Amino acid sequence: MLDIRLIREQPDFVKSRLAARGGTEDVAKVDEVLRVDAERRKAETALQQLNADRKRLSKEIGGKRSRGESSEELETRVREIGDQISLLNEQTSAADEQQKELLLAIPNLPHAAAPIGKDASANPVVRSWGEKPQLKSPVLDHVAIGTQLKLFDLERAAKLSGSGFICFTGAGARLERALIAFMLDLHTREHGYLEISPPFLVRRDCMIGTTQLPKFEEDMYGLEKNQLFLAPTAEVPVTNFHREEILAASELPKKFAAYTPCFRREAGSAGRETRGIIRVHQFDKVELVKITAPEESYAEHESLTANAERVLQLLGLHYRVIELCTGDLGFGSAKTYDIEVWSPGQNAYLEVSSCSNFEDYQARRMNLRFKDAEGKNRFCHTLNGSGLALPRLFAALIETGQSASGGDGSIRIPEKLQPYFGAAEIR
Repeated sequence: MLDIRLIREQPDFVKSRLAARGGTEDVAKVDEVLRVDAERRKAETALQQLNADRKRLSKEIGGKRSRGESSEELETRVREIGDQISLLNEQTSAADEQQKELLLAIPNLPHAAAPIGKDASANPVVRSWGEKPQLKSPVLDHVAIGTQLKLFDLERAAKLSGSGFICFTGAGARLERALIAFMLDLHTREHGYLEISPPFLVRRDCMIGTTQLPKFEEDMYGLEKNQLFLAPTAEVPVTNFHREEILAASELPKKFAAYTPCFRREAGSAGRETRGIIRVHQFDKVELVKITAPEESYAEHESLTANAERVLQLLGLHYRVIELCTGDLGFGSAKTYDIEVWSPGQNAYLEVSSCSNFEDYQARRMNLRFKDAEGKNRFCHTLNGSGLALPRLFAALIETGQSASGGDGSIRIPEKLQPYFGAAEIR
């Protein structure tokens, strides 16, 4: 969440940055926060004065009693003050809760250099790698390839769980497993991340910490009256790993890599994007998370993005990197790069990673701090990105790997992946 002191001291600046996101409702929330904050601070001041008065009167009562004098009038006044204190405590608690709810509903401020725009059409391409593969017709999409080679079974998956689920089979299941192992080994052995295998169920506080709640609660799979959730991404358990802790500066940056299945109710609108395995309710993902000092977070953001890109480079898949404009930024992000792999069968780019710097926005929600060289406790910066997400990577890989002669039913496995898969092709 945003620092209340920043809102209090620079409300116009906060409003201008929120306006760049295009959210007029978010701008209006700033005034509401300031109103509640003023009421809360006024009540706290009155509470401090009443506690001081009660303390002073209690001393006077003690003095009168020691002298054998009546203290009944003062005792009545102390009881009245006690009732007022109880009422003010209730008011301040209610104001605290209201202020917290308002702050949780306000998105992060975009980075000062973020491109200005209303939607994805304003996202600039930062760079691209490789060339689109030149495949002879017919160019099959992943659904046709997967059906032909029995890599997955969507009909039986629907019979088991409904639409929007995948059941990988045979070589497809082996390829999925090979990709996960390949990515985890790359990030831990070459990029220096610590592997974590976290629980797949996370508490409500953790979902709030990484901004999935309260805004996106309808998209999540909740259990135990929504006090426990199926993880929508490993970002949630891994970023919260050190919640409510104070880390030493020497420990930073912390770099974690984790595999989890991801569960999300939202499956997009009907159309091409929902066909096959492009957008589903459950998918596998390797996640990269960094916890850094503020001064280093943007350099770490660039390296995290490069680490995610390296997966596609080693697999020989053409991709591009775009930077999200202010109107397309995620709720908690200050700056985001999306990595989009080329899908020949879709004749389009597919997002396989979203690499974001949240600055101290998430850390404030989870009270994650570090002690700097001067001994001062400061909020960490948190970053994350997919490294990478499946099954879009799976779809792009088998579409790109289909035989250059076209239609002979084979898929070439990238050289770097062959030791994990155990073969050079699928026929």
